[in-house]
This record gives sequence, C-alpha cells and structure tokens, in this order.
Amino acid sequence: MIYDINETHDPYIQSWVESANISGTDFPLQNLPFGVFLSGNSKGRPRVGVAIGNQVLDMSAAEIEGLFLGEASTAAGACASETLNDLMALGRRHWSALRRRLHQLLRADAPAGDRQRVQRHLVPMHEVEMLVPARIGDYTDFYASVYHATNVGTMFRPDNPLLPNYKYVPIGYHGRASSIVVSGTPVRRPKGQTRDDAAKPPVFGPSKRLDYEAEIGAFVGPANDLGDPVPLGAAESHLFGLCVVNDWSARDIQTWEYQPLGPFLAKNFATTTSPWVVTMEALAPFRTSAFRRFDGDPAPLPYLANDDDQRNGGVDLFLEVYLSSEQMRERDFEPMRLSRGNFRDMYWTLAQMLAHHTSTGCNLRPGDLLASGTVSGNTSGSRGCLLELTWRGSEALQLPTGETRQFLKDGDEVTMHAYCEREGCTRIGFGECTGVIIG
Repeated sequence: MIYDINETHDPYIQSWVESANISGTDFPLQNLPFGVFLSGNSKGRPRVGVAIGNQVLDMSAAEIEGLFLGEASTAAGACASETLNDLMALGRRHWSALRRRLHQLLRADAPAGDRQRVQRHLVPMHEVEMLVPARIGDYTDFYASVYHATNVGTMFRPDNPLLPNYKYVPIGYHGRASSIVVSGTPVRRPKGQTRDDAAKPPVFGPSKRLDYEAEIGAFVGPANDLGDPVPLGAAESHLFGLCVVNDWSARDIQTWEYQPLGPFLAKNFATTTSPWVVTMEALAPFRTSAFRRFDGDPAPLPYLANDDDQRNGGVDLFLEVYLSSEQMRERDFEPMRLSRGNFRDMYWTLAQMLAHHTSTGCNLRPGDLLASGTVSGNTSGSRGCLLELTWRGSEALQLPTGETRQFLKDGDEVTMHAYCEREGCTRIGFGECTGVIIG
C-alpha cells in the first residue's frame, strides 16, 4: 500500500522556521526526515532529530514538553532511544501520526505557545555531529539496475551480458553491517589479493581500482517472524524510509575473488550512508510506475507481481555524483559532477526486493538496510560508478585541473546528492553522502 497524499505534502504551506522556506533546501516542511545526532547539549548521548531547514529538532526534548498525544506520543516516545530502531519498529500508523503532529507544530500558523516550546529544542545543523541513523543488524545489497548489470556484464561477457536468472530474480548479496559508516567518515584504501597477469600468481597490496557505487538504501520497519514471508502487497508497510548509499568497491580485488561466490573483501571495508532518512510518506508525491520491461522480457513470477506495485512501485528520485580531487580543492575548483541518474530506472521495485528477500521465510528486523545496487540509466551521463563511466578504465575522465581518473586516487572526495522534484510539489532532498579516500 502506497501512502496517500495529504496536507503534510501541501506545497503552499510554509514553516515558521524561515530556512525551511528557501528555494532548493533539502529539508522543507514537506520533508521532515529523521536522523541521529550529537551536540553540545546531548552530553555525549546520541539523540533522535528531525531536520527542518538548517535546524534539527531534538525529539527527546520536544517529547518531554508534552507536545504529542496518542499514537504521535507513542512514536515520539520511541525517539527517546539512541537510534531510530524503536521508531522504525512501530509501523506506519504511528509514523503518520507523528508526521502530522510535527507538521502542525512547525507550520507557519502553529499556535504561538507550541512554537515557543518547539523553538527551545531546535539546534543549528552546523553545530551537530550526525551518526549512522540506525543500529543496522543486517545489510543486503541488490543489483536492481538492468542498465548497470548489462554494462558490467558486457565488459566481462560481451556475448552474454545478463545471466539467465537476472530478469526473474532480484539479485542480491549479504553485505557487512559492521563497516557501514556515516557521511563524512574518511575511507581507507583497502588491501587485498589481486591478479593483473593471468600467467602469474596473485599479489597482496593496496587496491589500484577503487570505485564508488551510487545507490539508494531502504530501512526496514516492522519485523516479520522467521518462516513468515512478507507478501508483495504488504511489503511497503515494512519500509520506513530511504537514504543515500555509497557502496565503495575495490574492483581489482572483486575481479579476482568474485567467482564462485560473489563479492566479499572487495566490498566489506566501508559502505557510507547519508545521515537523514526520508520517510516513505514524504515520498508519496514522487511515486511513479515500476520500470517498464522491454519487449520479450518475462513477466515477474506471481509472488513478485501485482497491479498496485506496477502502477506505483517506482520512485522518481534523482541521484547525482560529484568528484573533488585534492588538487581541485587546493585550487578552489568546484566539485565536478560525474553523473545524474534516476531511481525510477530500477528493474525491480523496493517492494519486490523486500518480498523476494523474505520469500524463503527470512526474518527482517527494524533497522536492517536494503541497498538497491548501482543506480544507472541508459545514457553515459547516468552511469553510477567509475567502472561504467570509464568502461573498466579504458576511457579516462578529464578533471578541470588537467588530472585524469580511471579509478579513485588518495585524496579524492566523492559526494552524492539525492532529491525529488516534480511540478506542483515541493522539492525534497536527502542531504549529502560524502567520503574522502585516504591511504
């Protein structure tokens, strides 16, 4: 079930927090994403916050003010935790009640008394340190872009780029949750086994083909019991919200290790997430149809198909990648945009990924993270990783300083931005997902 559009999405309602009304802000009143932060007032204890303009509302402090009632109060009480897991576990009725109440408290015509009480618990965004928003028990990375899969397959298997199962199965692998880090955390270049010369044995050393992957992540809400699959029609009710994910990848390590069991050390050293989680309800105005399959493609099997998911299962969400080398920053060059893709190009919907994940009876838990795989489109400017943009390193990128890049060098900073915009709707964004490579 997709969320209905209601007054919390109304583009004509503004906030008394003036920075939330500035054109192009990621965090207008219509967004209200959740995150976890530290500030001078938190005394070293992580706090749940809501982004509004350039401010963060301390939810624990606001709840103590008695500003929430009923289901909204239960949801606000869950925000007293040090992560979003307790809130994620409650489900959409409580999430919606809390969103409506936050909207009432932050809109321009909110009662003066409520406004004064809320204002006491706003913290400037530049004064907070953001953390990974949830305690992530498990992390699964999918491979949901047919354009990305086709490009990569063509590099390695030009006569057979897509394996026979791709259009039947939402392909994924279990990633490493312990090395998920928040935006801004430096990423150390990994070491591993590589073999460039098939006639010689492998060597161990720093990766020479370090890459990023621009992805969207979905946080799981309410759990399903072990042995109890989630049907496709109920899958959306198990999704809390989305974030940006950079699935850093050591391509040379990956090439040597991936057969026969797939990614391992090439992807276990770091995965970066944006700190803010945009709720599925905030995304309601930007829902779109599922990817239109090519003529001759098989229809999804019955457990992965229903009319509602085909009509509304996609998300019209732009994802941009920027690169800034150390030399570019020293010379005050602006970051260079490398690509701009759209999440609506995913071959599989989020609901299909979750339904397939649980189809064996696998139990997902609140705070589990499902990533989409690289978001790539059908044009060269929408390819979501360097492996595709440089075609496995054969076509170097030219930077404004005269430098070239096939893969990432030490000092390179990769920044991803995601946002939704559509005529008649207020633009909403996800904030930055950024990381710099260190040796």
